[in-house]
Amino acid sequence: MPKNRFAQRRVGIAVTAIAAVLASSQVGAETLESALVRAYRGNPTLNSGRATVRYTDEFVAIAQSGYRPQVNLSADIGSQYTNGRISGTTFNQTTTPGGAGLIVSQTLFNGFQTDNNVRRYESTVYSQRETLRFTELSVLYAAVQAYMNVLSNTATLELNRNNVEVLEEQLRQTRDRFNVGEVTRTDVAQAEARLAGARSQVSAAESTLRTSIGVYRQNIGVEPRSLAPGRPLDRYVPGSLDAAVTIGLQEHPQIYSAIHALDAAESQVKVLEGQLYPQVTVQGSVQQRYDSTFPNDNSVAASLIGRVTIPIYEGGQVYAQVRQQKELVGQLRIDVDRIRDQVRAQIVDFWGRLEAAKAQVIAAQAQVQANEVALNGVREEARVGQRTTLDVLNAQQELLNSRVNLIVAQRDRVIFSYGVVQAMGQLTARFTALPVEAYSAKIHFDQVKDLWFGLRTPDGR
Repeated sequence: MPKNRFAQRRVGIAVTAIAAVLASSQVGAETLESALVRAYRGNPTLNSGRATVRYTDEFVAIAQSGYRPQVNLSADIGSQYTNGRISGTTFNQTTTPGGAGLIVSQTLFNGFQTDNNVRRYESTVYSQRETLRFTELSVLYAAVQAYMNVLSNTATLELNRNNVEVLEEQLRQTRDRFNVGEVTRTDVAQAEARLAGARSQVSAAESTLRTSIGVYRQNIGVEPRSLAPGRPLDRYVPGSLDAAVTIGLQEHPQIYSAIHALDAAESQVKVLEGQLYPQVTVQGSVQQRYDSTFPNDNSVAASLIGRVTIPIYEGGQVYAQVRQQKELVGQLRIDVDRIRDQVRAQIVDFWGRLEAAKAQVIAAQAQVQANEVALNGVREEARVGQRTTLDVLNAQQELLNSRVNLIVAQRDRVIFSYGVVQAMGQLTARFTALPVEAYSAKIHFDQVKDLWFGLRTPDGR
C-alpha cells in the first residue's frame, strides 16, 4: 500500500472515532434515560432532600398537638413520722402517705396561635417540597452534564490517540524522505515536535476523562460503561423564548418555594400577635390519697378549674418580635420578585446557549468537511513538492481541532436542551416521563400529620 494511502486510512479511522465511541455495543449499553433513572433513585443529594421534607412534615403534627389535651398521671408513696402533743397528750405516729392522680389540661383559646401555627408549618412543608423539586431539577441536569462529558471526553481522547498514530506515520514518512534527500532536517524536527505535542494532548485528554468519570460516579452512582449516544430533549422545549419564559414563571419550583415561605412568615406574624390575646384553659383532676393525715385515712378529690389569663405588659418583647417578623415578610416579598427575575434570566441564558449550540454544530460539521478536503489536497501537493511538511502538519491539526469542536458542539447541543427544560422548572422524572416510580412527598405527610401517638416512623424505624 502506498504511504499516502496508509496515512489516509489513518485519517479515516479518526473520522469515525466519535461514531465508534457513541454507537459502541447498544446491547446492554447505558442510555442517558437509564442514567437519569439511576440518579433519581440513588443520588445522595436528592435522597437527603427527601429526608428533609419528611423531617419538615413532623412540624405540622407538632403544631396539631395544640388542639389536643395534655394528660398526666402521677403517683407517689413515702414514709412520715410525727411526734407531738395535743391537749397535753403526747403522741407518736408513723404513716405511709401515698396516692395517685390524673390531670387533664385543655387549651380552649390561645389567640388562634394553634390555627396559625398549623398554617405556618403547612406552608413550610409546601415550600420544602418545592425546594425538593428544585433539587431534583439540579440533580438530573448535573447527571446529564456528567453523562455527556464522559461521552465527549472519551471521543476527544480517541481522536487524540488516532492523531498520534497519524503523526507517527507522518514522522516515519518524513524520515524516509529525509534519508533520500527529498526534505531537510527541519521537516523531520517539525514532525517530531508535532508528535510530542500530540502525545501531550493525549495525556491531558486522559486526565480530563478520569475527572469526568469521577463526576459521573458522584452524580449517577456507578462507573460509566458502554454509554449510548445522548439525544437532545427537544420535544419538551417550547417553540419560542416567550413561551419558555411564560412556562417558567408559572411552574418554576424556586418561585413557588419563595411564595410558600412568604405565606409561612405571614402566619408567624399572627402567631406572635396571638400572644397578646387572652388565654383560656380548663383543667380537670382526680386524686386518690392514703394516709395523708392519719393512719389508714382515705380520700378522693376531684376538681374542674377554668382559667383565663390576660396579658397586660410583657416588657415590649412581643411587640418587637411582631415588628421584626413584619420586616421579614417584606424581605420575602421582595425575594419572590427577585427569584422571578432570576428564573427569567436563566431561561433567556439557556435559550441563547441552545441556539448557539445548534449553529455551532452546523458550522463545525461544515468545518470538518472542509478541513478533510484541505488535508487531502495538502498531502497530494506535498507529495509532488508543492507543499512543505509543516503545511501538512498544520492541516492535520486544523482537522483535529475542528473534530474536537464538533464533539463539544454536539455535547452542548444536548446539554443545553436539557438546560432550557431545567430552567423552566420541568426537568423532573414525572414531567419527562422517566421509567421510574416517582417519589411522592404527600404520602409521608398524610401518614404523620394527624398521628396522636407512636414513636416509629412510617417506614418502621
